[in-house]
Amino acid sequence: MSLEEVQDVRTPDADAPDAAAAPDASATPDASARAGASSNPGTWAALRPLLLRMHFYAGILIAPLLFLAAATGLLYAGSWQAEKIVYSDELTVTKVGESALPLSAQVAAARGAAPEGKVVGVWPAPDAEATTRVIMEVPGLEEGQTRTVFVDPYTAHVNGQLTTAGDALPLRAWLSEFHSSLQLGEFGRNYSELAASWLWVVALGGLALWIGRRRSRKALLVLPDRAATGRRKTLSWHGAVGLWAVTGLVALSATGLTWSKYAGENIGQLQDSLGGATPSLSAALAPGSGSGSDEHAGHVMTEGMEMPPPPPTADIGIDKAVAAARAAGVTEELRVTLPARGKGYVIKEQDKQLPVHLDSVAVDPADGRIMDELRFADYPVLAQLTRFGIDLHMGKTFGPANQIALAALAVALMFLVFWGYRMWWLRRPTKDRTLSAGRAQPRGAWRKVPLTVLLPLAAGVAVVGWFVPLLGISLVAFLAVDVLLGVLATRRAKAATAA
Repeated sequence: MSLEEVQDVRTPDADAPDAAAAPDASATPDASARAGASSNPGTWAALRPLLLRMHFYAGILIAPLLFLAAATGLLYAGSWQAEKIVYSDELTVTKVGESALPLSAQVAAARGAAPEGKVVGVWPAPDAEATTRVIMEVPGLEEGQTRTVFVDPYTAHVNGQLTTAGDALPLRAWLSEFHSSLQLGEFGRNYSELAASWLWVVALGGLALWIGRRRSRKALLVLPDRAATGRRKTLSWHGAVGLWAVTGLVALSATGLTWSKYAGENIGQLQDSLGGATPSLSAALAPGSGSGSDEHAGHVMTEGMEMPPPPPTADIGIDKAVAAARAAGVTEELRVTLPARGKGYVIKEQDKQLPVHLDSVAVDPADGRIMDELRFADYPVLAQLTRFGIDLHMGKTFGPANQIALAALAVALMFLVFWGYRMWWLRRPTKDRTLSAGRAQPRGAWRKVPLTVLLPLAAGVAVVGWFVPLLGISLVAFLAVDVLLGVLATRRAKAATAA
């Protein structure tokens, strides 16, 4: 949830316009004062104002970033299907043939169409109607970009060429960068990390406030109150939709932080320390491999420094290398990396829909021997969970269903932000004052929290703020602004009294 359950704690006259229309027990001033009481009213009553104030400021100040992240994420969720339409000529064959040509013939056709490029990878057609992708390094492209040539596997006809980033075609690559950085480069990544850092805080805080409310019917916890009007109706939709969306929002926040700049580094270090690092495949050739010379012939000494061995002189070719990988059980949605200096073929599965196929092997180009293999089943559990989380966040794991769910979460978050701001607006003290706005929970709420709760809470916040740096920095900034506003308010009050 986003924004301001804070409207629930207010003066009796502010509740009056909605009281008659709302059957909820908390519609009356007395019930509003007791809203959220639990079996331990002392602790919850002390914590609730603090949580309200935190939720208020986080919602007001971070909600624009959350809305941006949701809007750009919605566009990205739709980009998977959009690129199939936009780039259908490149992605699909004109007619399905009886059998595919050898990959070597398809690569030769791509080289002929783009002679300026150096082939570094080949993605064989994943299904009967798809084209083969030949990945090339071409001078003049930006870092991380490649030229992809799309080849009909049945005729070796080149269907087109596109500048790509990983597996993303131009449209999805642009939208991905827009979602992660607003196309502002490294600086822009701070926006998405700040949004991801606060999303789980706002969502879980809103969940606690919504569950803690007293209500006349339990159904009003999970369904909007259709009998309510005005601000109470908005709050009912805000809370109920937020309850349904909170698990997905927290998951998006957690998975988004895994590849953020600052928090992502800390998460990676923690994962490694817990033995959950993602293992890697070794494709390094043995000294002298493919050269027919002695064991030291593969290395070259240059000015006293030992250099990596040159590319092997013997190469069985991509067709035999792929056949060797298939014989080793690597068969689904292959991506082949051609031999580079001192390395052999790397052939990986990239079928990330359940059940996943993510095994990989390294093939010796001299004789087709499997030099190393890596099975996804052998990944540490944390590495597997990280892989699943990232792919879910990107809409890969369940295909179109995954993408629809992401789009629904994005729309829900956008509405939650809208409803939060609407509640803030409706709660302005005097509706005749157009520019006025809703007030926050009064200051000093932390003083009411028992010391036995406050100290562990402060320690926990400090640890989380260090681990998620942009959350910690922005929280300190919020507190500094709040203190400054408090000082100014005190001075104004003293000046008014003196006058």
